[in-house]
Amino acid sequence: MIITFSGMDGAGKTTQINLLKEKLKNKDKKVYYMWARGGYTPGFETLKFLIRKLLGKSIPKAGHSESRKKAMSNTFISRIWLYIAIFDMIWLYGVVLRVKSSFGKVVICDRFVDDTALDFTLNFPQIDFSNMLVWKILTKIAPKPDKSFLLLLPVEISMKRSLEKDEPFPDSKETLEQRLFYYSNKTFFHEKKYIRIDGQNPLLDIEKCIHENLGIINQ
Repeated sequence: MIITFSGMDGAGKTTQINLLKEKLKNKDKKVYYMWARGGYTPGFETLKFLIRKLLGKSIPKAGHSESRKKAMSNTFISRIWLYIAIFDMIWLYGVVLRVKSSFGKVVICDRFVDDTALDFTLNFPQIDFSNMLVWKILTKIAPKPDKSFLLLLPVEISMKRSLEKDEPFPDSKETLEQRLFYYSNKTFFHEKKYIRIDGQNPLLDIEKCIHENLGIINQ
C-alpha cells in the first residue's frame, strides 16, 4: 500500500504521519517513510553539498536569498537543476518506492509528484517543465497511490504555525497564498484523487478520518 500526504505547511502532515506509523506498527505492519520534495531530497542535497565544496561559495545555499533567486532566473541553470531533480525523483519513485512496496511494506510519502509539480510551477514560471521528456517519464513511472490525503489550512494560520515551529525557510505570505490556490483548485488536485481534510479540525478528528479512510480504525 502507498499512502501520500500533501498540503499546507503547518496543516499537521507530520503529526498525522507519525500517528499513522505508530498505528500501523502496533498492528505489526512494516512501514517505510519517504519524504521527497523535488530538488530537496537527501540525495540531491548531498550532490549540492559536494558541488559547493568543489566550487566554493559560487553555488547559493538552500533557502530564500537574492543570490539564489538570481541564479535560478538563468534558464540554463534552471533547466540543469530541473533535470537533476527529476532524475532523482524517477529513482526514488520509480525504483525505491516500487521495491519497498513490492516487499509488502506500507509506504507513507510526505509529498508526492503533484507537490513537486506545484513547487516547479511556482519556482520556475519561465520553464514549461511539464513538456520535458524526463517529467513525462516521471509521471508514467511513479506508482499510483492507494490513498492520498490533502490537508488544507488558511494562510494566516499556516504562517503562525510555521513561526511557532521555527521553520528555517518559511514561505512568504504571497507564496502561501499561491500554494493554497493550487491546493484548493480541484483541477490541479483532483477531488476524486485526494481526500481533503481541514487542518483546523481537532487532531483526533483528523486522525480518525484518515484511519477510517484507510480501513484500519477497528482492525
